[in-house]
Amino acid sequence: MTTLVEECYGTLPDGQPVKIFTLTNVHGLKARVTEYGAILVSIETPDRGGIFADLTHGFDRLEDWRVNPFYLGASVGRFGNRIKDGVFHLDGVRYQLALNNEPGGRPCALHGGLKGFDQVLWQGVMTRDNSVELSYRSPAGEEGYPGTLTAKITYSLTDDDELIWEAEATTDAATVVNLIHHSYWNLSGDPTLPITDHVLSMPAAAFLPTDAGLIPTGDITAVSGTPMDFRTPTVIGQRLEADFEPLKLGGGYDHAWVLENGGSVALAARLEDPKTGRVMEVFTNQPAIQLYTGNGFDGSVTGKKGVHYQARTALCLETEGFPDAPNQTAFPSTTLRPGETYRHTMIHRFSVSE
Repeated sequence: MTTLVEECYGTLPDGQPVKIFTLTNVHGLKARVTEYGAILVSIETPDRGGIFADLTHGFDRLEDWRVNPFYLGASVGRFGNRIKDGVFHLDGVRYQLALNNEPGGRPCALHGGLKGFDQVLWQGVMTRDNSVELSYRSPAGEEGYPGTLTAKITYSLTDDDELIWEAEATTDAATVVNLIHHSYWNLSGDPTLPITDHVLSMPAAAFLPTDAGLIPTGDITAVSGTPMDFRTPTVIGQRLEADFEPLKLGGGYDHAWVLENGGSVALAARLEDPKTGRVMEVFTNQPAIQLYTGNGFDGSVTGKKGVHYQARTALCLETEGFPDAPNQTAFPSTTLRPGETYRHTMIHRFSVSE
């Protein structure tokens, strides 16, 4: 049975204490979660030789997590990913959000705003089923979003070697919601090594092309015959430098793939590091998964154990609603209304290949 330990992680400048929780299962897998940003601080799993290592980029100290330009390990919201021009209309009302991202020189709203859910203190409690439940109440107007949103994130580490991240939210007025878990993965356990030799497969038959601002154009394009086709296991580095316009726009992969799961929890991706044998499968009930290959790392971020994170030393697999969905009526709706409950399940299943 999973064991759970609660400790003090530090204090914020206003004096508020911050807790960190350590979950350990019967096989020795260990996950650490903090109230600040509902962040997954680390997760340790074994390689084929039984050697454990942390698989995520991040920081050693609370004060470093507070300056986290790449959203390492965070639970982001109220709307994860991008919204074009930081503007959306809902029930005839125009809402202007903060512009905090500018790919291709085109400003947009990214991951909830200037102070999104990754930068707030959630209230964490240990539950009877050895999970960590974190709650946050976002007042109406916070970062420009309508409605008071009551959100809950639950982390569970099972004895089946699954890390389960579950998000729920309710609102007192119509709003838009797209809560996302944003860990950066390197299955080698060595944060100095590139992930270009990792093998990725995704069942998605289509992806969302973007404009120069990395905003979906509204088209849904088949992956067949393109570097976006991961329906069979593929070494990521074999595709990254392809002469393909979508890859040039993002400086690598920074795109959403369309999942045909009908809203049920199903396999979205499988990632393997052939050298260590570590395997991570991702399951979700969301309609899309975003692959980001850490294109923006340039050594300026100093992470765990003093490592300077370089480009493509980690990747994200973010399950989500479609980016810019509030502005694209053909996309699955991300609108949440009073009386409804938003639910997002994301499961990371860890194993080892022969």
